[in-house]
Amino acid sequence: MQSNKEITALLRLIDDPDDEVYDTVASQLLHYGREIIPNLEQLWEVTEDEGVQERIELLIHRVHFHDLQQDFLEWSKMEKPEILRGAILVARFQFPDLNVPAILTQFDQMRRNIWLELNNYLTPLEQVNVFNSILYNFYKLAGHELTTRDPKYFFINQVIESKQGNAYTIGVLYLALCEMLDIPIFAVDVPRQFIFAYIDTLQSFMSVEPTPVQQIQFYIDPISGMVYTQTDVDSYLRKINADDTESYFKPLSAKRVIYKMMEELALCYRYIREDRKADEIQQLMQLLLDDEEAQYL
Repeated sequence: MQSNKEITALLRLIDDPDDEVYDTVASQLLHYGREIIPNLEQLWEVTEDEGVQERIELLIHRVHFHDLQQDFLEWSKMEKPEILRGAILVARFQFPDLNVPAILTQFDQMRRNIWLELNNYLTPLEQVNVFNSILYNFYKLAGHELTTRDPKYFFINQVIESKQGNAYTIGVLYLALCEMLDIPIFAVDVPRQFIFAYIDTLQSFMSVEPTPVQQIQFYIDPISGMVYTQTDVDSYLRKINADDTESYFKPLSAKRVIYKMMEELALCYRYIREDRKADEIQQLMQLLLDDEEAQYL
């Protein structure tokens, strides 16, 4: 009861013209977390002053953003963060009330459709052909280049619903399915591209203590599913005068992929002059970094 009285008293002060008073009120309301949102939404509905409505909207956003920060931090500290969960967190930035169970249900249906077509006798290329047939032919996924500066292509829920995405969102979907189905396909850090490599892990029995040897079979473009050879990639690297380095061919972690995805999203927001959103995305990006990763990224 005391809490309700305090909330009511604070809500009455949201329209106070004194910014210092408003800042104090806002700070106290934010301490209530998500439970304050229904009160704020109800107040918005009965408020006619557009300036006060904007204050209420900002408060609701700040509550959602604080929750998202906590969830990003928790995800980043997991021993093996799932890439799909990371993409869902990115989508929650734009869609705070995202229906996550619905996304997971649709994803699981995709996984099942692919799993039914796979068997132990398929070659790596045949496995990829199964993936591509279902994703690009059956589900009709269509990829857009990153130069198409539209934020909607960065959100996994919209990709699943509209079947339209970019290299990162379609790519994350592809990688998450591979993760669930134990297919050794990983993102690699080829300059100016977001592509995958099918990496076989071979066991060497020539030494007393065998060490696994990783071998790339081929590369995949997530926008279309097109397959490239090592010769194709080497030719591309020569064309852009890239230094010859093995780092281009090492698998990227889930955190690194989500970081790169958010990096492009921030650039997209800058391009369309939504700097506040770009700044907030960069705040979330920082939560994915520990000291070692900060030096790498």
